[in-house]
Amino acid sequence: MSLAPTPLTGVDAVTVRPGRPLAGTVRVDGSKNAALPLLAAAAALGRSVHLTGVPASADVQHMLALIQHSGYRVAHPVAEPTTVIVLPHRSGTAVPELPQAARIRASYYLVPPLLAAFGQAELPWPGGCQVGDRGMDQHFTVYEAFGDTVHVADTGYRVRAGTPRAKVALHLPFRSRGASIAAILRTVVAGCRLELANPNLSPETTGVLAALREAGWDAHASAERLTLAPPPGDAAAAVSWTVPGDKIEAGTLACAIAATGGSGRIEGVNGPDVRALADCLQWLGVPVTLTPDAVTVHPAAQVSGRPLRAIASLAPDGLDADFEPPLMALALGLPGTHLFADAINPGRHGNLLPQLARLGAEIEELAPTQCRLTGPQRLTGTAVKATDIRTGSALLVAALTARGTTAVTGLGQLRRGHADLPAKLRTLGADITEGAR
Repeated sequence: MSLAPTPLTGVDAVTVRPGRPLAGTVRVDGSKNAALPLLAAAAALGRSVHLTGVPASADVQHMLALIQHSGYRVAHPVAEPTTVIVLPHRSGTAVPELPQAARIRASYYLVPPLLAAFGQAELPWPGGCQVGDRGMDQHFTVYEAFGDTVHVADTGYRVRAGTPRAKVALHLPFRSRGASIAAILRTVVAGCRLELANPNLSPETTGVLAALREAGWDAHASAERLTLAPPPGDAAAAVSWTVPGDKIEAGTLACAIAATGGSGRIEGVNGPDVRALADCLQWLGVPVTLTPDAVTVHPAAQVSGRPLRAIASLAPDGLDADFEPPLMALALGLPGTHLFADAINPGRHGNLLPQLARLGAEIEELAPTQCRLTGPQRLTGTAVKATDIRTGSALLVAALTARGTTAVTGLGQLRRGHADLPAKLRTLGADITEGAR
């Protein structure tokens, strides 16, 4: 009987050494990107919501604290560490000051619950990964469509609820996930009908719609239009939702397995959610099997040598931007000339490329959001830093194939999105130890 590797939570640095190909079975945590809007939806719904699969990642824990500071009641069943119960707002509480909301990007999901409780929301500008300007103009357009008043200042913004409307129709100029979810949550608070053109249809968005269907809402979505209508009558019954498995963690683990020439099964994730990444791996010659509850990476009989184009996209079935960094780390070891682009997070390459260069990677920057590399390249271990969540995950993938040892620091950033990604890799046989040596 093999023992599970000891978690490295709380450690700020790890040492990674190359070793045998990764192999075995590992289970992903719940998705941070899915949990954050589901927690906000639970608060906005005004009913008791039993949410399972809640990950222990730092950003999710910050969101839970913010919801509590906003006057919503949150219970944590002792026997169920990944379960949270969100209860309706306590009447009589004062409008909260939430300076700590500046610590996470997803704090903007708090606007609808705050409007439901107080008729106004005042928040600092969101924080999170420093990966370029990701403005909130579309969010504000959403609230104005509902008749809300928006005021912006240097330190933050304020939204005041307007006169309720029976129906709201608007068109998004591009498929923003944050703005799409903001429109959905604002509809829940207003109890009205929504018609949203050009919506974002990522699993995180459709997951919120599926949760609302379980609460009695009528929700439909296509590439052209999303519609939402409240349940008939006054719905007050408690509902139970489940946070889906983390597709980004699954994709990162798949890239790590492929980078080492290994084979492994990643459980707890809806396989079709990572189809775009699986298509990239298949193109490179790495066989992948997707099922409704797992992703299996098979050994590559022979890598293809074909050039990969990993272009992040908000289009339905497009490549999630968070898959691009681990794919880049994988491609460094594969033959071919590969192109990468992420215009969604325009500052991400400014974090990622210098850290990969410290390992010896030669990457040609074609533009601030576009780069090209030719592999295979031989990396050499050194000291690198996780400057944001996805840079941290990509560095772990790259370090698994570098000669010598690699010290990865800044794991506090990585834990914002993954409670303990190094432990997941160690379950598959990675040589990762605590501290920088």
